Amino acid sequence: MSAGSAERTCCVWCPDWPVVAWRQADDALIDRPVVVLEPAAGAPVVRAASIEARAEGVRAGLRRREAESRCPGLVAVDVDPLLEARAFEAVARAVESITPRLVLDRPGRCAFPTRGPARYFGGDEEVATQIMSAVETIGVADVRVGIADGAFPALLAARGPGPGATWVVPPGESAEFLASWPVGVLRLAGDTGPGSGVGSGVEESPDAAGALADLLVRLGMPTLGAFAALSESAVTGRFGRTGARAHRLARGLDEHPPALTRPPPDLTETAELDPPAQRLDVTAFAAKAMADRFSAALADRGLACTRVVVEAETEHGERLSRCWRHDGALDAPALAERVRWQLEGWFAAPPSRRSCARPRAAQDDAAFEESYEPSTAGIIMLRLVPDCVVPATGRQLGFWGGDPAAADRAARALARVQGLLGPGAVTTPVLQGGRSHDERVRWVPWGEPREPARPDRDARSGIDGDPAAGDAPTWPGRVPDPAPARVYEPPRPAELLDAQGRPVTVTGRGECPAPPAHLRSDVLPDGGGTIAAWAGPWPEDLRWWDRLTRRRRARWQILTDTGVAALVVLESGRAALEAVYD
Repeated sequence: MSAGSAERTCCVWCPDWPVVAWRQADDALIDRPVVVLEPAAGAPVVRAASIEARAEGVRAGLRRREAESRCPGLVAVDVDPLLEARAFEAVARAVESITPRLVLDRPGRCAFPTRGPARYFGGDEEVATQIMSAVETIGVADVRVGIADGAFPALLAARGPGPGATWVVPPGESAEFLASWPVGVLRLAGDTGPGSGVGSGVEESPDAAGALADLLVRLGMPTLGAFAALSESAVTGRFGRTGARAHRLARGLDEHPPALTRPPPDLTETAELDPPAQRLDVTAFAAKAMADRFSAALADRGLACTRVVVEAETEHGERLSRCWRHDGALDAPALAERVRWQLEGWFAAPPSRRSCARPRAAQDDAAFEESYEPSTAGIIMLRLVPDCVVPATGRQLGFWGGDPAAADRAARALARVQGLLGPGAVTTPVLQGGRSHDERVRWVPWGEPREPARPDRDARSGIDGDPAAGDAPTWPGRVPDPAPARVYEPPRPAELLDAQGRPVTVTGRGECPAPPAHLRSDVLPDGGGTIAAWAGPWPEDLRWWDRLTRRRRARWQILTDTGVAALVVLESGRAALEAVYD
């Protein structure tokens, strides 16, 4: 194979695999509109939808509320990568009966080079027919096969035909095949599973391909052919590494230039488990430590791994091996995640024995049992073997600093917590207008628009259309800076006393008959103390035109002899501790 050509590849794709896996696990979901939700930077979004849901207009990327509004009676389930991996193991073993060089992209999609199988079966068309027959035998009704020069053209070829169909692109015609596809399909190159795209070896943000596709459309290049017609140097100079990788894909080439060296053998990481591990969580914990060492060894050499072989051995001598691929680079969390997926498929209980699309015949049950033989003993060895490494390009920091990948990981973590505890359990603060410090903070559920309920400046402090209105004072009567370090909600009970020990009062004109001398509160160190200095009072007459919601109060800034600075509010003849300063 020449340096500029791509390897002949077959892609096997099972559409909406998350839905298929859930229906295999739960018979109640069969023939009902189902969507699988995944956490996003905000509210959960649809990752996959059943045929019934798509008929009602439900599409991937919709938020749950919008999907439910389009399809009444919709059943929503959470994404479960382990369930998907466990169910897809039967498909992987069925494909392995045709070829041993299987590479998994994610549960639901795999690929392999066709050079050997095509020679054995007599051509690419025969290989596709064999794959379709093998997968349909285990009860998966909708499987699609595409064969082309390169993994990306093969993926698009698999997505091109309808259910149960194949598409074989003749050798040497992948570039012509890609030319008419919209540039939006570049997003598919980075789709490697839930929450994919973040890794220490990935130089772009997870949505870099989508942003590039949108930009190309605005620049007048809506198809891959128009993008491929540009010179490589011009694309690299304008769009950087993201554009260079996408340009190679648009031309029908491999996403990475051919590597001139094989992975060093000392990069292989092995973990021996003694006693043998019988539980999945034990092996997953060992896999995480092994993945950390594996990634550190790659980083020391300036390399990144795009394809890794996961091997396992049991105490009964069973040896299992599977190759996983990533479109960017496999960092430690991604490696540990794929090892866990694979262990779930190998050693966990097999999925339901019935198909989600049609009743399973007796001979299909036998074929399923034969294709799925779970391990019979504990694991004594795990191994990670790099199959393809590329020079590490590092990670792209934000223009003004910061790490977009870290921000995306944090967003996904917050979305997962929100999915477990409910939409209102995860909130973030938004600064808005107000006189008191508790009024100036609005807590917004994660995923909702982070907009203030009130403007930061009082509209009455300036005249509409006046350029000087932006310099107008903010919220007359607002407590002056600096802002306190801790704001109590609600305010804590307190006592503000004068020198004779009587409660301090404020008249209707905002005057104080006797200055404050002592502050007491259970939340202060030593219960409070003598007042060393004070400022105020600042009276407020809020909503004076409404007899039901009207409030009158006054505030004091207090400094005690113990060094504690506090904000005290007087309302209805009672004092309360509203905030404490550093």
